[in-house]
Amino acid sequence: MAKGKKRQGLVDRKTKETAIELSLDVDGKGETEIDSGVPFLNHMLTLFGVHGFFDLRVKASGDTDVDDHHTVEDIGICLGQALSQALGDKGGIARYGLSYLPMDETLVRVVVDISNRPYLHYEAPVPDQKLGTFDTALALEFMRAFAQHGGVTLHIDLIHGSNSHHIIEAVFKGLGRAMRQATDKVAGLTGSLSSKGVL
Repeated sequence: MAKGKKRQGLVDRKTKETAIELSLDVDGKGETEIDSGVPFLNHMLTLFGVHGFFDLRVKASGDTDVDDHHTVEDIGICLGQALSQALGDKGGIARYGLSYLPMDETLVRVVVDISNRPYLHYEAPVPDQKLGTFDTALALEFMRAFAQHGGVTLHIDLIHGSNSHHIIEAVFKGLGRAMRQATDKVAGLTGSLSSKGVL
């Protein structure tokens, strides 16, 4: 990545099911402006941005009269694509990130490798199917879409916890913290952090 180049991604995705505009500044201050059409996801994306120090803006509309699935998944796609844009050839980044995130009785571990090898391990079960109107199974769908389109190996594990809101909140906060660590620049590193010389 050229010295001084801004690490930003902008995605405008329109399908028959959703319309999404998303911008990501990796070197931000944690400023967010989220209007996803899914109130619980607004909260989670705000946490991701704030705790990862990412500037994130999302404006989305979708077929939420059916359910929130398409909107949540497509925002995950767009966030992954914006990350990939922002990091370019991924030169100079730490690549790996780890967060243990406590939320009251809950502890979640999030580990990432920005490797260009998308993979998701998600073992963070929640006892409730719904939080308000939000289908809690969609947290996994979001993470799968993000990992796939961001080129991220992502491992998420619930170590212990019982409150569904706390568990999903810890997942999103932990993702922000782990991604902050992984996207940080390493002094003196110009190319990819790989023995192959490329990711």
